[in-house]
Amino acid sequence: MDFAEKIAALAQRIAKQKDSVVTEEATKNAFVMPFLSALGYDVFDPHVVVPEFTADVGVKKGEKVDYAIKLDGKVVMLVECKPCKGELCSQHMSQLYRYFSVTEARFGILTNGVVYWFYSDLDEANKMDAKPFFEFDMLNFRPAQLDELKKFSVGSFDVESILETASDLKYGSLLMREIANEIDTPSEEVMRLFIGRVYDGKLTANVLAKFGPLVQKAMKDTIRELVNQRLSSALDDTAKTALPAAASAEGKPDQCPPGDAADQDSNTGDLDSVVTTEEEAEGYQIVRAIVREAVKVDRVKMRDAKSYCAILLDDNNRKPICRLHFNRTAKYIGLFNDDKTEERVRIDSLDDIFAHAARLKATALSYDAASRDKHKAQELSPA
Repeated sequence: MDFAEKIAALAQRIAKQKDSVVTEEATKNAFVMPFLSALGYDVFDPHVVVPEFTADVGVKKGEKVDYAIKLDGKVVMLVECKPCKGELCSQHMSQLYRYFSVTEARFGILTNGVVYWFYSDLDEANKMDAKPFFEFDMLNFRPAQLDELKKFSVGSFDVESILETASDLKYGSLLMREIANEIDTPSEEVMRLFIGRVYDGKLTANVLAKFGPLVQKAMKDTIRELVNQRLSSALDDTAKTALPAAASAEGKPDQCPPGDAADQDSNTGDLDSVVTTEEEAEGYQIVRAIVREAVKVDRVKMRDAKSYCAILLDDNNRKPICRLHFNRTAKYIGLFNDDKTEERVRIDSLDDIFAHAARLKATALSYDAASRDKHKAQELSPA
């Protein structure tokens, strides 16, 4: 597997196991060590990954940081771990902060196995910054973030290259967070800015109170509209032919996708009665937009049926990416485990599909990985 596939596979594993991993030690074994391994570090070589790394810090003797990562015999990164059940906070970085100044490492990582905060000394030399310059969430990442993460892998690690973009990453992410906060809860400063551009009267407290909810709704509606426009623009060419073929594809002789007997029975019958709803079509487009980061978008097809809408890789029922169960009051998305058993997760809106992006991409990638493994096995087997 290449780097993206390794991270996607680990993300899928974390999504399934995180509720069962409770302690810090379990977090290290289940999530952190596989993460370091995905970056190319040999976690079983103490000359590369040093567990319980010890150094004397001032008057404190024998303090330990969870891992020190070495390249060419030099410590390049320090890793401090916390249980995956807890949220990361600035108080957790105290040990990293102390160690940073007494080692040659230029990077510190604080993690709970799901979220990784990367620190350096951008503000003051040899003194770890108070805020991370890069954050990576295993369950919610963008392709650009994956490119940045790869810079920390064994084959790509270069201190100067990382530091060249570290400042832009740091302040870019902070600005994105502030913008997200303003969209969620606009500050008075932002409300005054926008209201003042459309309202000619005096901006009294009553005016702000009246327009405040309108500003908040307008900002969210604008973001939603921009996302929809981008999805429509990116997928319009392939969507034109995908929907008409969906119903007829149901009659193909492929094996039915895994599921319970009730689902299988409810999907037989008159194909003319199958109607693709607007929500199913939009959900299909969202899934395509997500997995196009992992596979070519024209490989992602839809087969609608009476009780669910199946989204498949290569139009193959043996390669289900997910199912959309929208033909009922409550909406569910069916996600698939390694053994292709379906796990139904309730969603309140179509936007909730994005919360499962990492798992959807990992599922799509897993079929290609399985095909490659099968092909290699055939090549190695005796004639």
